[in-house]
Amino acid sequence: MKKGVRSLLNKSIRPKPLFAPSPLNPSPSPMMIMDQQQQQQQQQQQEDERYSYNPKLHWNPQVEDYFIKAYGFDHFSRISNALTRPSSYSCIRVNTLKSTPDAVIDKLRAILLLNSQDSENKNGNLPMDIVKCDIPGMDYVVFVKGSGPHSIHYGYHPEKNPVKEVVVSRKCAEAVLRGAQVYVPGVLACSAHVEKGESVAVSVAIEQPGVDGGWGVGMTRGIVLQGDQTVFDMCGYLIVDPYHLERKGLYIGQGTTMLSRAGIFRVLKGLAVNMNNRVFNLPSFHGILEGEIFLQNLPSIVTAHVLDPQKGERILDMCAAPGGKTTAIALLMKDEGLVIANDRSHNKVLDIQKLAAEFGLKCISAYKLDALKAVCEKSECNQDMDASSQNQDMYVNDQSLNTVISQGDKVVGEGLNGHANSKENVTNETTNEKSYVSNAEMRKDMRRMKNGPGRNQTISRRVEKSKGFLASSFDRVLLDAPCSALGLRPRLFSAEETLESLRSHGKYQRRMLDQAVQLVRPGGVIVYSTCTLNPGENEALVRYALDTHKFLSLAPQHPRVGGPGLVGQHEFSDGYIEKWLKPGEEELVQRFDPSASTDTIGFFIAKFAVGPKE
Repeated sequence: MKKGVRSLLNKSIRPKPLFAPSPLNPSPSPMMIMDQQQQQQQQQQQEDERYSYNPKLHWNPQVEDYFIKAYGFDHFSRISNALTRPSSYSCIRVNTLKSTPDAVIDKLRAILLLNSQDSENKNGNLPMDIVKCDIPGMDYVVFVKGSGPHSIHYGYHPEKNPVKEVVVSRKCAEAVLRGAQVYVPGVLACSAHVEKGESVAVSVAIEQPGVDGGWGVGMTRGIVLQGDQTVFDMCGYLIVDPYHLERKGLYIGQGTTMLSRAGIFRVLKGLAVNMNNRVFNLPSFHGILEGEIFLQNLPSIVTAHVLDPQKGERILDMCAAPGGKTTAIALLMKDEGLVIANDRSHNKVLDIQKLAAEFGLKCISAYKLDALKAVCEKSECNQDMDASSQNQDMYVNDQSLNTVISQGDKVVGEGLNGHANSKENVTNETTNEKSYVSNAEMRKDMRRMKNGPGRNQTISRRVEKSKGFLASSFDRVLLDAPCSALGLRPRLFSAEETLESLRSHGKYQRRMLDQAVQLVRPGGVIVYSTCTLNPGENEALVRYALDTHKFLSLAPQHPRVGGPGLVGQHEFSDGYIEKWLKPGEEELVQRFDPSASTDTIGFFIAKFAVGPKE
């Protein structure tokens, strides 16, 4: 009896096939089954395309046509595609005054191994390969190789709920692609009912054309994502996700939320998503080995070598922030000589001072100065030049004082304890004034003396405004000019630049070059560099320099890592002819191509030898 009941129950609860044969529902034909399978495959393929990283860089149509004429259609297509992806490696410059490449490599391997064990990294390829640069004379540069692009399964299934996701701003996404985490200010939108500790897909909102002719993301911060193009709410009403299509092919990875949805949009700062499954796996070096290493693009390091600074020389870095090239120059001089670093931003000058202090460099003197006003008359410049020439004398090495010596408004150096509010200060106006120091503060000071002043511990109080410098007063001048920055990568948006804006950049750079030409002495050197692809800011600037200042000539560059420049010219619709290099000059400049095997940012370097001035 029990056996019969059990058999009856099993029959009653056994699920019926979807297409159970019956007079009204005959057995599915092989053709129907094949159609269903094809539909499922097509749907899965569409979702695979959606949840992928396959961005297309959009340009202003006139700018795109201009670049295609300069590079050719196929070449420019390769460049545009390369710009949307980060370099496959991180380039690190070692501070040879404090460490060695071998020691840094050992430390980085240990740190990356520890981080990989502590994190939830799902790519499974840490620790990464770390090698020295094989370019002659640049063995102090270290490459940390990354990986990608990785295919990520975000857990989408047509019969399940939509994938929970977080949408971030373009700038946030570009930082994440370089190895950063997702922080609260970068989050624009989030799915509903996301709690702390949940796995989310991370996508990016790219600027779209607005009705007013401008560009914007068209998304109100804090909006609730529906996760599907069409969904029904609890009351049965159809809801359309207006941003569903814009996110297709713009998924940069997967992470774990560190805050709930409510928390992300309630606080102003903090970690929002811990990225543990990235499309491109590159390590972050934030706060790692401060003072021993500096993360810097390879072409920027090459630029310092091309300048070829010598011990005891007077060098000017006209647009120096954030100080990477400035410190590279000072290290090549073995911290012997004078490097004057200018920037027109107060905060950026502070950044230069902090970086110089972090590296322990004493030959750098930073000023607030507009590069367009770098040359001044002798009567106005004497005070600035005297202060600059006495830069080394204003440093204090007395460890018993650990003081800051201030001349005028400028804080030139700081003691080992790195405090802006030192316990004992010596200035032009005050003598030693002691105050009570607790045992805890003394222990902190001892640790700082042992480890060296970190970047966050060296705080300069003021910045001196320079009135400019005398003509022909520098041996070498570096003009790393402000530019359209169209060579930086990863880049997910570029449509804001127009032909008019590109041409205005070139006019601005010519005025700065005219200043540089006046400041360098006969027999000296000028190095001009940009991080843009625009020939109007590169080759056209070289043409202007050679045609306007007849005593300038292109000089060979060492090391030579980049490719040749562009020869020819371009005629704009208004009749203006932009002239580039002449045949034979292309091998005397360096143009770094993002699509080349060197896998760098887009960059340009020109070196001028200065002959006798008229």
